[in-house]
Amino acid sequence: MKLYDFPPAANAQRVRVFLAEKGLEVPTVELNVRDGEQYKEPFASMNPFNCVPFLELDDGTVIAESVSVCRYLEELHPEPSLFGRNAEERAIVDMWNRRIEIDGFMPILHAVRNHVPFFKGRVIPGTRSELPQLPPIVERGKDMLKVLLGRIDPKLAKSEFIAGPAISIADITGYFMMNMAKALEMDIEGPYPNVYRWHQALSERPSIQNL
Repeated sequence: MKLYDFPPAANAQRVRVFLAEKGLEVPTVELNVRDGEQYKEPFASMNPFNCVPFLELDDGTVIAESVSVCRYLEELHPEPSLFGRNAEERAIVDMWNRRIEIDGFMPILHAVRNHVPFFKGRVIPGTRSELPQLPPIVERGKDMLKVLLGRIDPKLAKSEFIAGPAISIADITGYFMMNMAKALEMDIEGPYPNVYRWHQALSERPSIQNL
């Protein structure tokens, strides 16, 4: 199998950290996303979503979307578990990961794309759209993140990690959500001290230090 990615991309980094936490190595092909290589053949036909990362299996099957790639690898290599070891754990990890993606990761991704000049003309991932950058999307993304962090902070007051006593895909997703939020210069340490502590602790893990 081969993993196609672009090292600076948050979603590509999610998979890289997942692999590191698992102790796995997968042959990697780096696409020059800045130059639009993902829109060229054979990559455009392999992955019509035109985003990274995506995983090509030995039979030519392509799995796109970072969490889907991670789920596939978890099935092949269940230990150490990052999606839960039983039905209850898997449901709880999935619950938190979905909430983080829906209420934080995606709103902040769109906020950043509507705020950072680099993304002008590319506000929708995987497109060359001429849609304008809209400041209200930035503010709504920040508002949604504040609501989510207000719910996560009390949880992290009682737990080292988001979905339980061990690191999971929910923590990985949350970590890169917070990294993206740095571009919006939000105050995290003051109103959300437990989130700040958790993010700082994750940043010291070898899987993240070695990105």
